Amino acid sequence: MGFFRKVFLLLSTTFIVYLGIKIHSSLQLPPLPNFDNEYWGRGKPTKDDIAVRPFKINVPDKVLEVLQQKLNQPRSLTPPLEGIQQQYGMNTNLLKEIIEFWKTKYNWRERETFLNQYPQFQTTIQGLNIHFLHIKPTKSSGKDVVPLLMLHGWPGSIREFYEVIPLLTAPQVDRDFVFEIIVPSLPGYGFSEAASKPGLGAPQMAAVFKKLMERLGFKKFYIQGGDWGAIITSHLATLYPESLLGLHSNMCAAQTPMTFLKTLIGSVYPSFVVEDKFKDKMYPLSNVFSYLLLESGYLHLQATKPDTLGVALGDSPVGLAAYILEKFTTWTNPDWKNREDGGLKLKYTYTNLLDNVMIYWVTGSITTSMRLYAEELSKTNRELQLESYPIVVPSACARFPYELRYQSDYILKDKYTVLVQTSDFPTGGHFAAFEQPKVFSDDVWSAVQKFRDLVKKK
Repeated sequence: MGFFRKVFLLLSTTFIVYLGIKIHSSLQLPPLPNFDNEYWGRGKPTKDDIAVRPFKINVPDKVLEVLQQKLNQPRSLTPPLEGIQQQYGMNTNLLKEIIEFWKTKYNWRERETFLNQYPQFQTTIQGLNIHFLHIKPTKSSGKDVVPLLMLHGWPGSIREFYEVIPLLTAPQVDRDFVFEIIVPSLPGYGFSEAASKPGLGAPQMAAVFKKLMERLGFKKFYIQGGDWGAIITSHLATLYPESLLGLHSNMCAAQTPMTFLKTLIGSVYPSFVVEDKFKDKMYPLSNVFSYLLLESGYLHLQATKPDTLGVALGDSPVGLAAYILEKFTTWTNPDWKNREDGGLKLKYTYTNLLDNVMIYWVTGSITTSMRLYAEELSKTNRELQLESYPIVVPSACARFPYELRYQSDYILKDKYTVLVQTSDFPTGGHFAAFEQPKVFSDDVWSAVQKFRDLVKKK
């Protein structure tokens, strides 16, 4: 690059920074909303039954009979193109193998017992029956028992946390605390009732889960989330900071005006924004945008026409499995799209993956789960500008290398102003708890220890 071009870029960048800072400092954010009194149930608002009721998964035989009939339908699948693995989506040769396993080796009644191993409950909040796991530590003598709310996303479910739960509820010798875990199904997902009225997005769900924790007796608690869970925990921290002891996320994201400005400057001077060893995760921006475009087609469809798509997926278990499991290929490792087997059995088992698919199938919740995209991206929710508010709750960000998007500490601190821990791991993707339970749980332990140490220093 020539001398004069360098000078020009330096001056223009400096001007952009100055202009951006002036614009950012002059922004007037709307007041924080209050969703505590919204009613999402059927018909006119009624008083919630605040009882916490025991719950067990018990799917009617008829549901399983219909599933088997549909899996046995002789309709053939379109063969993949020659020389193509997963680049066009789920390879139907792989899908046939999974469906055959589903028909002949997967036993829902056995898996139902597995899923029922942890105590489950339902309670009514703002008109909706909310389902959740509630697991107390195996031993707590001499330890502080601390509550941890863990939130899943799409196309996940409570199933993502089953391998993590025993790692967090078993005391560690070198820690003076142990976790009590609460894992809800998001409204409209699995065994939690879906909204009957439009408008239930991630901010509104934050209000529901704050009420859930209060109902269980927790005025203050820790939170953890990935995917939608990460977004909901971010909103919890924004709307109810006084209720939170700390936030751990495996999908931290900053979208403030300053974030965009810094990211733009980094396209000219990457070292201004990110360490050299992670530079290729953020730049060139054209590569980042190309990858996001490749992987986000589903998002646009679900944000605009979820009910249309839901008809097809809700009627076909084969289609549902293809749609969901494709994400477990490319979102766990984008290179797996070049494998005949999709890489799925490198980190998962067909049984565990089908547990997650079955939760969507037996509850008929694929349509209502996808509506969250439409609600979150609605004009009403976008005008709240919650992403522009700083989070003052102590936070920890776990970065797995194959997550869909990477942001450096310098970027994340625009949103998470008390960032006490960032972790970068050599492997892992979007479904971190499901894929890397030991690494994931160790990071949660470490983060909460730092949150507690921070309080002790005050």
